[in-house]
Amino acid sequence: MGKQDNEHLNIKVALQQDEIEQFRTIFLDLHPYDQALFYMELSKEERMKIYSYLSPLEVANLMEHIDLYDTEEFILEMDPRFSSAVLAEMATDDAVDVLNEMEKDKVASFLTIMDEESANEIKKLLHYEEKTAGSIMTTEYVAINKSQTVKETLEQLKRDAPEAETIYYLYVVDEDKHLVGVLSLRDLIISDEDTRIEDIMGENVVYVSVGKDQEEVAQMIRDYDFLALPVVDFRKHLLGIITVDDILDVMDEEASDDYSKLAAVDVDRPEDNPLAAARKRLPWLIILLFLGMLTASLIGMFEETIAQVALLAAFIPVIAGTAGNTGTQALAVAVRGLATGEYGKGDKFKLILKEAGTGLIIGIVCGVVIFGIIALWKGQLYLGLLVGVTLMITLTVATLAGSLVPLIMERLKIDPAVASGPFITTINDIISIVIYFGIATAFMNLLID
Repeated sequence: MGKQDNEHLNIKVALQQDEIEQFRTIFLDLHPYDQALFYMELSKEERMKIYSYLSPLEVANLMEHIDLYDTEEFILEMDPRFSSAVLAEMATDDAVDVLNEMEKDKVASFLTIMDEESANEIKKLLHYEEKTAGSIMTTEYVAINKSQTVKETLEQLKRDAPEAETIYYLYVVDEDKHLVGVLSLRDLIISDEDTRIEDIMGENVVYVSVGKDQEEVAQMIRDYDFLALPVVDFRKHLLGIITVDDILDVMDEEASDDYSKLAAVDVDRPEDNPLAAARKRLPWLIILLFLGMLTASLIGMFEETIAQVALLAAFIPVIAGTAGNTGTQALAVAVRGLATGEYGKGDKFKLILKEAGTGLIIGIVCGVVIFGIIALWKGQLYLGLLVGVTLMITLTVATLAGSLVPLIMERLKIDPAVASGPFITTINDIISIVIYFGIATAFMNLLID
């Protein structure tokens, strides 16, 4: 049994035996993340005990290390006054994330019970559109005036730092609250006490507008290696900051969102029952079903061709399957490049050319391989040549489609991840069937002879 297991066992024993002081001593000695791991293992009855043993602040600290969907469930099981106090103690942006998952009447109830100052801070963020800079920023930061001295700023820091999410960057404003500069904690500490902030601050401040998409904000923080980023309105008034820990949550959320779209499904929550899970998965499957019917009808159009050379039908899965696979590979490359911002305007054209070249090379190699297999296996050179040429053309087109579709969707302001794997696979099935039987029909006299 490891050290962590021993600690959890001792805490659980103290909890079950109502030894409050021993429980608090061992439990609060753990890192909040480890506290959250232990908390998640408990039954509802045991969690209810914890709420009576810990303060709202202590519960809030561990809640920040629990998945958002689970946090909502735990908040709702607490006594309303206690849960309101917990939300008030959480970082404002984290509390807003939790409340955004709840029904509006429950949100109103919590805000009514909560202390006025905390409720007002949360209300400021709640009205911002989801997945924008405004919705993930925090208002718990340190802003300093450009006319202050270093000594005055250090005194302010002692007062304000306990409530701030980070103090590594100090954002400088003028008398009208416009963002005018930034100062690192290091530069502040090494400067002379009588130096004015405007003389040592950096004026080239990187910031984001309050309505900017959270994915773009994450990209900026990654590109600039910032620990925090200021958020401003259209007149450059400082409204809040976005810290790197919030961005990590955003990246996790966006990755999960893109994965669900690539799989053509809304990712199920653990608490979803079979009916709820099926309801999330069915829409895309119904769409793909109709596309599949289109594929079937296309095959039906070439019944005469298949009737004359029945062996053609044996290679439909090979051609359609390989086309779907290559299209999905190209799709993954394109979606990843767009999501990470690797492709600018010129780079997108290079991507198309690269994928077209890649598809052609893959098509030639696979075409030669399948030609050799059919020629040796069936002894039919013309059939082998037909399937080989079809495979070469199909894989080139499929690879090109896999890269083009996400680019077109981005151009139309649609999330490129919507060009999901199953979607592009079905489209490539249709393309491959048309090309395969179109060529077969055109050269039927060679196959029959």
